[in-house]
Amino acid sequence: MPGPGSYWVGEEEKKQVLEVLASGHLSRYGNLEDPKFTRKVFTLEEEFARYVGVPYALATSSGTSALLCCLLAAGLKPGDEVIVPAYTFVATYSAAAFLGLVPILCEIDESLDLDPTDVERRITPKTRAIMAVHMLGNPCDMDAILAIATRHGLLVIEDACQAAGASYRGRKVGSIGDMAGFSLNVFKTITAGDGGLVTARTEAHYKTAFGFHDQGHSPLRAGVEVGRRCLLGLNFRMNEITGALALAQLRKIDLIIAALREKKRKFKDQIADIPGMHFRKLNDASGECGTLLTVLFDDARRAASVAGALGTKTVAKSGWHVYANMEHVNQYLKEQGQPCGKGAYPRTDDVLSRAINLSVGVVDAGLGAAFGININSTDAEIALAAQRFRAACKSQT
Repeated sequence: MPGPGSYWVGEEEKKQVLEVLASGHLSRYGNLEDPKFTRKVFTLEEEFARYVGVPYALATSSGTSALLCCLLAAGLKPGDEVIVPAYTFVATYSAAAFLGLVPILCEIDESLDLDPTDVERRITPKTRAIMAVHMLGNPCDMDAILAIATRHGLLVIEDACQAAGASYRGRKVGSIGDMAGFSLNVFKTITAGDGGLVTARTEAHYKTAFGFHDQGHSPLRAGVEVGRRCLLGLNFRMNEITGALALAQLRKIDLIIAALREKKRKFKDQIADIPGMHFRKLNDASGECGTLLTVLFDDARRAASVAGALGTKTVAKSGWHVYANMEHVNQYLKEQGQPCGKGAYPRTDDVLSRAINLSVGVVDAGLGAAFGININSTDAEIALAAQRFRAACKSQT
C-alpha cells in the first residue's frame, strides 16, 4: 500500500461502493429522478470543486488524462511550447507530447519544484504556458510563477497530481492557475486505485475539458447528449465505482493531511540536528501535504552512501521522475531539438544527486522513498526510523 490514502481504505469506501453495486448503475450517467441512481461521480465533482474553491471540477479516468484535458481545454496548439520542470512524473511530459506540444524543460531549485528564475530564461516567442508541478506535495512558488506568467501573457496549468489537499498562502492548489490536474492513483494522497480530476475557473475551459473527456459531449449530468457536439473528443470518463471510492477518500482528506503533517513533524524533529544536511525548501511550510521528508546533503557522495546504508537510493537514481532516466522522453526532446540526457540540466542533476526522499505517507521506491515511515506509524516506529537514519549518517561521514 504505497500511498497514504491506500492505508486508510475502510468501511466508508466499502459503503460507497456497495451502494453503487446495489443500484445497478455503473456509468456516471443516469436519470437524476431515479432514486436508485446514486450519482457518485457527479457528487465527487461537486464536493471536490467546493473543497478546492473553484466553480468547476471534472472527474477523469487518470491523472494523465486530467492533464491532457487541461492542456487541450486551455487552447494550446501543436508546436506551442510549455515550460515544465526537469523533475516530474513522465505524464507531465507525455501529456504535452501527445498534443503535439513542445515541453521545454526547466531547472528546479531546492524545493524540488520549478526554479522561477530559470522559468523566465526559458521563455521564447513560442511559449504559451507554464506547468507548475507541485512536486511531492510541495506547492510551487506560485507568486513568482504567476508574476512571470502575467508579464509574458502565459497560461498557468497546475500539475497537482501529487498534491491533493495542499495549499499555498491560504489557497488550495488547483485554484491558483488557469486549470489543474489531479491524480487518484494508488500512490497519491487520496486514491481510487486510479482516476483523476480537473479543476477549472472558467466555464469555457470546463466545457471544453468535458467535451474532450467524453467524445465531444456537452457537460450534461444525465443521459447522453443528443445533437451537435462541441468538438472531437476521446473517452476519459470515470465510472461510478471509481467515483464512489474517490468520494469516500475525499471526505477524509483533511484527516489524512493532518496525520501526515503530524507524523512528518515528529520524524523531522528527531533528525534536524544532523550536520552536513538540511531539508528541502518549502514554499509554504504550513501548506504542503507532508507525504515525504526530503533531505539534501552537502555532498553527493555522502548522500549516495547514506542511501545505500538505508537500502534506498538518492533521488537522482530513483526512477522515472528524473528527466535523465527517461529514455523515451529524451528521444522525443532530441527530435524536437531540445537539450536532453544527463547533464542537460546541471542544477537539477546536482540537487537530485544530493537528495534522499524519506517516506512519510508515500512509500515508493520509484520516488526513492523506500525507507522511512507511513501514515500509520507509531511514535516508537518513528523514533526507530530516526535512529536508523542517524546511525546511517554517522557511519557514512
